[in-house]
Amino acid sequence: MTTPRALCILGISLLMSAAAPAETQVDGVNWRGPHQTGVIPGAGYPESWTAENSLWTYPVKGGGTPVIFDGKLYAFGYYDDPKDLSNVRETLLCLDAATGKKLWEHVFSDYISDVVYNRYGVGAPIVDPSTGHVYLQGSNGRCMAFTGDGKKLWELSLVEELARLTFPNGRTGSPALDGPLVIFHCVTANWGTTAPARDRLYAFDKLTGELVWYSTAGTVPDDSSFNMPVFADLDGHRVFYTGLGCGNVACIDARTGKPLWRFQLAKGGVNSQVIPIAPDKIIAIHGKENVDTTAKGRLVCLKIPARYPEGGQQLLEPSAELWRNDEHVAFTSSPTLVGDKLYTTIATGSLLCVDVNTGKTLWKKKLGPDQLHASPTHGDGKLYVPLADGKFFIVKPGDAGCEILAEKELHVPCFGAPMLWAGKCYLMTKDGLHCFGDKDGKPAPRPAAPPSALSTAPVAQLQVVPAEFAMPPGGSQDFTLWGLDSKGQRVKKLSGARWETFIPPTARVKSTVDAKFDGDTLKAGADAKISAGAFKATVDNLSATTRGRVVAGIGYTEDFESFDLPLKNAAGEAVNFPPLPWLGARIKWHVLENEGSKMIANRLDNILFQRTMNFFGDPELSNYVLEADVATDGNRRVLSTVGLVNQRYLIALVGNAQILEISSNHERLKKSVKFPIKPNKFYRLKTHVESNSDGSGPGVVRAKAWPRDEAEPAEWTLEVPVAIVHEKGAPALFAFSPQSQKRVYIDNIKLSSSQ
Repeated sequence: MTTPRALCILGISLLMSAAAPAETQVDGVNWRGPHQTGVIPGAGYPESWTAENSLWTYPVKGGGTPVIFDGKLYAFGYYDDPKDLSNVRETLLCLDAATGKKLWEHVFSDYISDVVYNRYGVGAPIVDPSTGHVYLQGSNGRCMAFTGDGKKLWELSLVEELARLTFPNGRTGSPALDGPLVIFHCVTANWGTTAPARDRLYAFDKLTGELVWYSTAGTVPDDSSFNMPVFADLDGHRVFYTGLGCGNVACIDARTGKPLWRFQLAKGGVNSQVIPIAPDKIIAIHGKENVDTTAKGRLVCLKIPARYPEGGQQLLEPSAELWRNDEHVAFTSSPTLVGDKLYTTIATGSLLCVDVNTGKTLWKKKLGPDQLHASPTHGDGKLYVPLADGKFFIVKPGDAGCEILAEKELHVPCFGAPMLWAGKCYLMTKDGLHCFGDKDGKPAPRPAAPPSALSTAPVAQLQVVPAEFAMPPGGSQDFTLWGLDSKGQRVKKLSGARWETFIPPTARVKSTVDAKFDGDTLKAGADAKISAGAFKATVDNLSATTRGRVVAGIGYTEDFESFDLPLKNAAGEAVNFPPLPWLGARIKWHVLENEGSKMIANRLDNILFQRTMNFFGDPELSNYVLEADVATDGNRRVLSTVGLVNQRYLIALVGNAQILEISSNHERLKKSVKFPIKPNKFYRLKTHVESNSDGSGPGVVRAKAWPRDEAEPAEWTLEVPVAIVHEKGAPALFAFSPQSQKRVYIDNIKLSSSQ
């Protein structure tokens, strides 16, 4: 049903389509095409899929979309072994797009994630046409940059560096590229002002991997979101539009991360791609519960600001909705825009065509029983439509209906959108990456990469890079100061900054970093204490801030005896917050006194935090020993789980199961031995991961536990050989209190070298 809210008449000349104006060209070679509309330029794409035009299949699995640049195909996928569940690894794969021959690949393992049922490879890489570099976010937040020839430029572990959350669905979407930045979208529960879990955008310098800005544009998320930013120009500013896990559609300044406006579209995450159709209009779709009814799903056209908003973030009113169409329930499948027609596949397995001027459904065609994730791709007058049940269609759309040109039964789920190139169609499925079409097809010419020249306007604002940092004792951090013009574009690098400690007026904790500046380099002494805070740089009367942490390194100990207890929890106990540099810990743990000693205990006042993992050290560490005193409250029927993370392995005492367990991802590695665990009894838990000197190759994960008041046993309680060890990883604490019933305690933490 279509319900007009206001007359929405759009001139076709304003629409973004296959013939979109040059200013809508985006920087990255991405899964949605050069205008981020689902349209791929070119001609001669196949009208059938037969044995005769099947060109090759590569044995990699996935649920995303490959991208192609300069004759090279880049795909995000995974390999599994039905006989060995631990042997599942993700890959960034580079093939010759014409022949399917492997040129290079980077294979990597999952760690410390909640991904289940091999839900890997649900996303896409993106290529920078100005350099040929390729970027990817893995299922557990491993973000990587490679040259087109496979040389790694940089890698980040967002789980360990920014407290990125992971989810069972494993979906990551695609990074976005714009100017000097690569932007990743994820939910994090970091520290300080970003400690509360929120759906956030992080922009990194695409050449160095340093954080340029971070943006919290929404509210408390109900879902993970992997919505890829869609870029536009607004009053000379570069902006983007995206859906968020809190159900909002938002606009953000692409150069500074400033949130400009948001509109509450749904009660759950908006995962389908948004599409601007005019400078002041945008199309959005979702498959969650609506904000004004209990029904799920809606397609809307929004009236959005046509001028750059000044001041704080604007909240668009419900009246911004120009029209709505409630036939559309699309949780993750994105619409495709061709001229003034929008094509979508909805949850019931139908393909719909909508007039974007009015929101009216022009026609619909039932293709299958349901649909999830996969989006239609348009090229050469045809739609290429995969479905979740394994059917694949080639459809020729018309004004009043469509013609099915081809239908193929693949017998495996299809979750990724097809890609088109040189007369060929590429489709990633759960049994392989398929290529069919014209073996001798020629690629469509691609417009030249947008120029990356610096602005010639006067410097009007300052930007400090990185915007956030972390370093161990003895470490250092170099900073770059960029002068930006009034629109946020880079003008030049600046020097001669005056650096000073900065404590925001709204800060609840007056904390400073235990490090000092030498020019534009921050240095922490070898004996620096773990600490967190901010600094302000001033150049030519322009100021900007950065924030960061000194994190735990080898030699770190914590017994909590130095903590005052000035606060009261809900039970009236004297408490304090845990160390500020611990990621996400402030709202999940309290320092308190128990049995005459100060220690930390997990908080039970929010059931959402019944399970928590909090990193506190350097993610570059390897071959270390991590140990602590641990205990669980409870009784003989109900106990909790308490553990430590060492080099991306979780070693835990599982009270209800009465075991000592070693795991990483539970479906990849989970080994245990029986171990008697009594309530309110302290045990010493000691962990170590052995690997080669460079952290590679096979290894052994070791754990031992014993009553704290007894002597340490000579032998390890549990030793687990692993064929491919995690080469490094930050230390962390872990607690799981089912239904937030019984808390756990940790004391006398010690991080030491194994040498």
